Amino acid sequence: MRQNLLAAAVAVIGLGLAALIALTGPEIEVGEERQAIPTVPTLRVATETVRMTVRSQGAVVPKTESELVAEVAGRIVAVSPAMVAGGFFAKDEMLVRIEPVDYEDTLEDSDAQLVSARSELANAERHHERQRELALRESVSESQLDEALNRLTLAQAALRRAVVAKARAVRDLERTLLTAPYDGRVRAERIDVGQFVQRGEVVASLYSTEAAEVLLPIQDEDLAFLPLSLGETPEGARPTRVLLRARFAGAEREWEGVVMRTEGELDAATRMVNLIAQVDAPYRQSGAPPLVAGMFVEATILGDHYDDVAAIPRSALQADGRVYVVGNGDRLEFREVEVLRVANDTAYIRAGLRDGEIICVAPWRDAINGQQVRPVAAGADLESG
Repeated sequence: MRQNLLAAAVAVIGLGLAALIALTGPEIEVGEERQAIPTVPTLRVATETVRMTVRSQGAVVPKTESELVAEVAGRIVAVSPAMVAGGFFAKDEMLVRIEPVDYEDTLEDSDAQLVSARSELANAERHHERQRELALRESVSESQLDEALNRLTLAQAALRRAVVAKARAVRDLERTLLTAPYDGRVRAERIDVGQFVQRGEVVASLYSTEAAEVLLPIQDEDLAFLPLSLGETPEGARPTRVLLRARFAGAEREWEGVVMRTEGELDAATRMVNLIAQVDAPYRQSGAPPLVAGMFVEATILGDHYDDVAAIPRSALQADGRVYVVGNGDRLEFREVEVLRVANDTAYIRAGLRDGEIICVAPWRDAINGQQVRPVAAGADLESG
């Protein structure tokens, strides 16, 4: 009983002390809830004339390639020093000589046959003329006149055969000398002095150094920004320039060419179309190293110009396709824009933004139209608000 009274007394004393502390302690002030103003990275819009470019890549190939073929049979008696893999040669330069003796003899024989045929024709013409005159005086028979005419006809045919044989002999003799069809380079050679070659045998693979080509695949929608079509380039149209870059001999190099045509077919799976760029004199461009066949290059194709275009970061295009403009009072304005093109990390806006306006350049899902923000130039250190 006494223990219960003691416990109750302790509890009453504790409650009393708690009430005393509550009555004499400092008062807690309740303030109004403050709404945080978000900080957003921004950029000032600048409209300007923009030239569109399309990027691609491809390998360099010769525009013209051919195989050097022996047109007559014979033994090789001479080979040009340029006839090695990688060797350079000039147009009409002698590359291979086939022994000409047999063909010289054939030409001499055809000359003799031609002289003989002409002589025989002259005799046949005189004989026919005499027989015709005698026939007019009825001094020869009809069969004799027919025989003279037949002899004349055979002599004329023999002369034509001799002329053809002479022309063939001249060509065959000329073909013992294999010359370069253009300024070029040897890809591979398959012959040497003393080797016997047959008519039609390939002796070397050549390619021209007058021009090189690069096949450049691009997306079909990129064609809209280039002065090209899937057909032939119209006559008189300005060429589409292309800049080619590659690392060569330890340094970044650049060459300039033009887009000559498209292949005209669209890949149904990839939606890609191939452009053919051409570089003239790839081994002789001023101030540039040779554009070697087989080199892999990066290409920048220079397209059309567009006026009053705002180039903004791609991140400034919000999920709904609008741009958030920071207007008067630092309040957001949701703005509908006309997007000309989105390429890499840049969006090109044709309409909807004015020069000098401030836009938010960071994605923002929960933004509210009219919401107040604290704009900070993009790239500056942002404080969480």
